[in-house]
Amino acid sequence: MRIAAMNWMQVEAYLKRDDRVVLPIASTEQHAYLSLATDLILAERVSVEAAEPTGVPVYPAMPFGVAPGFTTYPGSVSLRIETLAAVLREILDSLYSQGFRRFLVVNAHGGNVPAEEPIVAWASDHDGARLRFHSWWTSERVEATAEAIYPNPTHANWFENFPWTRLEGVTLPSEDKPVPAEIPFGDPVAMRATLGDGTFGGAYERPDEEMLRLWEIAVAEVRELIESGW
Repeated sequence: MRIAAMNWMQVEAYLKRDDRVVLPIASTEQHAYLSLATDLILAERVSVEAAEPTGVPVYPAMPFGVAPGFTTYPGSVSLRIETLAAVLREILDSLYSQGFRRFLVVNAHGGNVPAEEPIVAWASDHDGARLRFHSWWTSERVEATAEAIYPNPTHANWFENFPWTRLEGVTLPSEDKPVPAEIPFGDPVAMRATLGDGTFGGAYERPDEEMLRLWEIAVAEVRELIESGW
């Protein structure tokens, strides 16, 4: 259930019977021809669809993440990892003080992965708190399914091209893009010069039936973590 569909009294009643909550985190950054909010859309959607039958509340996705390599692409926003970790710890502090104890952080952006260590450490310092950090695209089942669909599932290419991340009126290239020999992650100017449109190479899209099959697996994995990953 989206927390936006609840008031504080409903949350208080929920906490009398359950202490689980889902916190999606993402990034607002270039995704070539796809939405700048692709990670945000994916993090929140996979969380909401997974949590729906459980009744566990899902917060709006954290819209900003660690994306320094994309700052030369207009519209992209980047935080320092220390900033992201500090914000997450303060969010967790607030929710813990109200009675939440089991936290599933669903991540949709690779640059945010280093935030796992400090927030897992936060949980170990708080009595009764349990925290799982899950990057939805990196699980064994999702990766295996993606590799079986088409080569090179990666940033801003077919792997993130779902019906809900596309933009109306935007036409994608029909030919695969060559995969760069090396991506200069530490240099945003060189990143843009190397990547051009922003994808990491490969196909721009695949048939919807393939993408929906991949999505079903991603949702199922997040649901399993909500229900029994503690």
